[in-house]
Amino acid sequence: MLTQQQIDFFNENGFLRVEQVYSPDEIAQLSSDLAYMMDTFAFWQGGWRGAWRKEYMEAEEDAKAVLVHIHELHHFSTAWMHAITKPELADAIGALLPSDSVEVHHSTLHAKAPGAGTPFPMHQDHPFYPHADGRYIDALIHVDNADEESGCLKFLAGSYKLGPLQHISGPEIEPYLPTDKYRLQDAVSVPAKAGDVVLFHLWTIHGSALNRSGRWRRLVRVGLRDSRNLQVGGQAIGRPGLMVKGVRHKVEGVEVNVYGNWTPPAAVPASIPPPNGAADAKKVAAG
Repeated sequence: MLTQQQIDFFNENGFLRVEQVYSPDEIAQLSSDLAYMMDTFAFWQGGWRGAWRKEYMEAEEDAKAVLVHIHELHHFSTAWMHAITKPELADAIGALLPSDSVEVHHSTLHAKAPGAGTPFPMHQDHPFYPHADGRYIDALIHVDNADEESGCLKFLAGSYKLGPLQHISGPEIEPYLPTDKYRLQDAVSVPAKAGDVVLFHLWTIHGSALNRSGRWRRLVRVGLRDSRNLQVGGQAIGRPGLMVKGVRHKVEGVEVNVYGNWTPPAAVPASIPPPNGAADAKKVAAG
């Protein structure tokens, strides 16, 4: 459980690093599974778009910047299912919200490649999955050590008290805050070790620099909320999450649709025979 000093720090600043939530053995398995998922299922792309990139990177760096990402890791790995639903993590979130009813909203890998890992502009996470109120905390599970050179997280202390802010966005632009007003160099760096978890409020302003090291900077963001905090838009709306603390409370007028956000798969053409064994299954998965 968190100490009162840790809770007070979070309430003042809107972020908190909790050391060694995951043991070296757990991290070893999580790292191995993550490497497999990155090679097999993940998306390798150039990162977020927007005019901010010119201020965060030189043209040569911009051209080779890489972000590797994948959503809902518990669908791909038992170890990650256990990590995301770990009781110690749920208890920490319950203490900070505070709440007796905590559910997982989503999980997402953000992996910065060695020497070319894309930066993130200053932003809040609210525009990506806005909720009715602030009972929402993101947890960053660090699979690798993260420092200044590899692009650790940086936070504007106390900024969550500003509430949700208007972001710059568009059809080809992921939401970010004006770079002249919200500067990465004004933020507090929070380096972390593999096994640490960095927690922050949905409205806390944060970002990170380019990974200029020769090492991966892999972390998995787990969004956790009070189950009564209704989502009003964005990622994973309409889908209930895994309960990790307490029971789901009834909210008047809200249907718990366990099939929300699910669509039927495309029909398999009649010319393709049913898969026969692991080798055939791998061929079908590979397309």
